[in-house]
Amino acid sequence: MASVSASARRDFEGRCTRLRAHLADPDFLGNRGLGNEVGIYTFCYDPALELEARDFFARLAAEDLPCRIVEHNLYDILLARLEERRLLGRMDAYERKRGREWIAGQVANLAPASMYAERIASAPCVPGDVILITGVGEVYPFLRLHDLFDSIQPLVGDVPIVAAYPGRFDGRNLQLFSRLEEEHYYRAFDLV
Repeated sequence: MASVSASARRDFEGRCTRLRAHLADPDFLGNRGLGNEVGIYTFCYDPALELEARDFFARLAAEDLPCRIVEHNLYDILLARLEERRLLGRMDAYERKRGREWIAGQVANLAPASMYAERIASAPCVPGDVILITGVGEVYPFLRLHDLFDSIQPLVGDVPIVAAYPGRFDGRNLQLFSRLEEEHYYRAFDLV
């Protein structure tokens, strides 16, 4: 298990507190104040705090908030897609026979960013709801967050989208796990 510094833990706790404040802000919930931009946000955290982040989001969904959190776990979406295609139980055999690169290519073709975006957008949401995207690190390297953001932007505009992101976003570049190659993305906002 990775060691977490006291400052990373304090930063995470402060970000959690500020996220709760956003979830009670009528302007945030109404997607107002963004200059006609779609409300796509990242909630970044130290990847070593993944278990704490999962626990926080589970507790957050159970809290009495002025909004409804609609969570979409990308890993669960991927597993459901593989199960629908009756491939989930055969992935190990395919990997042994054809290799990881072949599996990665097949999964990317079977579950492109547009598939995730369509599934997320198909869940009923009303103004005042907040879409929470989790499982970002779990679907790497099959899906990159900037591709999902590009695909989901035209489909969901009424409610804010918050992606729990184990890494960094500086307003211009996403860096998964705070160490992988940066991905350029300009339309999201770091929430806290």
